[in-house]
Amino acid sequence: MRQPYRSALFASVILIICAGVLWAAYDWFQDRYLRAFSEHTAVFSGDALRLPAELAGPGPIRLVHFWDPACPCNVGNQQHLGELIEHYAPQGVEFYALQKAGSHGQLPDNLRKMKTLNTLLGADHVPATPAVGIWDRTGKLAYFGPYSEGLTCNSSNSFIEPILQALEAGREVDATHTLAVGCYCAWSKASN
Repeated sequence: MRQPYRSALFASVILIICAGVLWAAYDWFQDRYLRAFSEHTAVFSGDALRLPAELAGPGPIRLVHFWDPACPCNVGNQQHLGELIEHYAPQGVEFYALQKAGSHGQLPDNLRKMKTLNTLLGADHVPATPAVGIWDRTGKLAYFGPYSEGLTCNSSNSFIEPILQALEAGREVDATHTLAVGCYCAWSKASN
């Protein structure tokens, strides 16, 4: 009678150890690779943003992509941004990227066609990333804010296509103050 008791006890201990190892592996995976979506509210105000002197003034429509390589929220809009470049660059829209100061990383291959800006006057007041600024043909800031609300961005929930379509049609756009809820990362220490 002693043998079945020991076998059951041994099997129970092995089962508990296996369950513990599986739980630890799951917890590690979740902490390392899964990020919970938190409904972060950001208030975007483009009052301080100014294009560099060589880009300011009349010219083509200019789109500036504000990005931080360490921000996991960038992944949610990179494919959409690539599609914007494919569609609007042939129509004359110029695409620029401004990387968060002090950060290190590279844009994915589909976004490397973008010209790089080293600085942008007023960029230290950007509240969150990913963000976008769009200047019209007169050189006036027409839109500043997020690509969309929510966890990801695509053509069905993007704020960008309607802005670009209006500007291409010659309509004036003034949307430089935006309140949005989505996946954003702090851009400056002041916005933490």
